[in-house]
Amino acid sequence: MTPAINLAKSLGLNYQVHEYSHDSSAASYGEEAADKLGVPPEQVFKTLVVSDEAAKLAVAIVPVCSQLNLKKVAKALGCKKVQMADPKAVERSTGYVLGGVSPLGQKKRLPTVIDASAELSATIYISGGKRGLEIELPAAQLAKTLQAQFADIQETH
Repeated sequence: MTPAINLAKSLGLNYQVHEYSHDSSAASYGEEAADKLGVPPEQVFKTLVVSDEAAKLAVAIVPVCSQLNLKKVAKALGCKKVQMADPKAVERSTGYVLGGVSPLGQKKRLPTVIDASAELSATIYISGGKRGLEIELPAAQLAKTLQAQFADIQETH
């Protein structure tokens, strides 16, 4: 069990675990998850970690089929500017390896923003804490657990 699944279990969240065999040559872990689980990519969310001017970390959760809009995330977090966080800082802070970062069960709870599109699905899929492991749960439960806010943070084409 991963810290993410242990947390979901201990809080009594309404969740399901989905496992698939991860292909290390997959171009996109999130797209691979959607494909192998047979769910629309709009319903599978990736966990991205950003840092602000003061190098404070925060989590942004967006659909795997979209890009993160750094300006929108900065605005949602109430800071001027954010950038993608240093991979080593992400692994140190979350306790997870890249490609398997779950928003649940991180070592330190970080400010979190979930893309507003998550509210359109009955459930969303997030990383279960390792590659090839997804947790399906209602977005509202995820937001409540993480004290996260919903905001439009994806790139619109």
